[in-house]
Amino acid sequence: MPRSRQTIAPRPIAVRELAYPGNPSKARAIGLSSLKTQTPIFINSLLWGVGPRPKSQGCRSGGGCCLASGEGAGAGLPALDLAKAQREHGVLGGKLRQRLGLQLLELPPEESLPLGPLLGDTAVIQGDTALITRPWSPARRPEVDGVRKALQDLGLRIVEMGDENATLDGTDVLFTGREFFVGLSKWTNHRGAEIVADTFRDFAVSTVPVSGSSHLRGLCGMGGPRTVVAGSSEAAQKAVRAMAALTDHPYASLTLPDDAASDCLFLRPGLPGATPFLLHRGGGDLPNSQEALQKLSDVTLVPVSCSELEKAGAGLSSLCLVLSTRPHC
Repeated sequence: MPRSRQTIAPRPIAVRELAYPGNPSKARAIGLSSLKTQTPIFINSLLWGVGPRPKSQGCRSGGGCCLASGEGAGAGLPALDLAKAQREHGVLGGKLRQRLGLQLLELPPEESLPLGPLLGDTAVIQGDTALITRPWSPARRPEVDGVRKALQDLGLRIVEMGDENATLDGTDVLFTGREFFVGLSKWTNHRGAEIVADTFRDFAVSTVPVSGSSHLRGLCGMGGPRTVVAGSSEAAQKAVRAMAALTDHPYASLTLPDDAASDCLFLRPGLPGATPFLLHRGGGDLPNSQEALQKLSDVTLVPVSCSELEKAGAGLSSLCLVLSTRPHC
């Protein structure tokens, strides 16, 4: 008996194969002039600089010290070593630019926006469309302004979330290359998921319950074009079971000892036939999960550490926005 497809869209949504981000198209850098390369495609990446925050601001996890140094964290959170966080952020940018060959734009830090570096929460991007999110925390909503401006400079079609009842953090949205899964969490509600479905009508959009204070991408991610990686916690495994029950596509799965290790970035290079990259936690972070990731033989593993940034609630995929577009000229 065929399994029924449960989507949250108010209309039928066609599921189509998508060679993202490997479509052979040219691209423009964010906020920069058009670029010429010999490769058929390159992926643009957007980073937000890391700087100190005002003492009055709390962190994504519910309070305490975030992107500031030397202060007591409060709420059981350790103080952040700002210099180490900046080094980690710099290494991430270097890996994106030099190892993966991405064109990179870094937005300057703003003291009034202490969680600005977590810009993965500010937009959901697919193709030429960018959905500007409405973060759950009112204090974080001004973060979207700088990201919106950068994406407008690129020429993307900007979609706003005009419903004041909707909340959406971008790290609750997982795109597999074939469909979207949206985590219903503390940070993202059903109305926010409906707006994702309404924005990206060419893809199936399904909702996945997320327990506790996690985001969906803090529990599972894409370890390859058809491979889902997930942590070993009950919350992570529950999310994966829900995704398996909802999808019409066959995905392999790999369970990692650490939930945080599943927050990774799968990226295709521009050259046809080249091995894809998987940007993942490394550099001494989560060694047991690093060993498990070696089982992914069809990707080139690129390790990067974000153990200090993690104290501010940062997962790896929250630290950058990656996009591929055709020029509008």
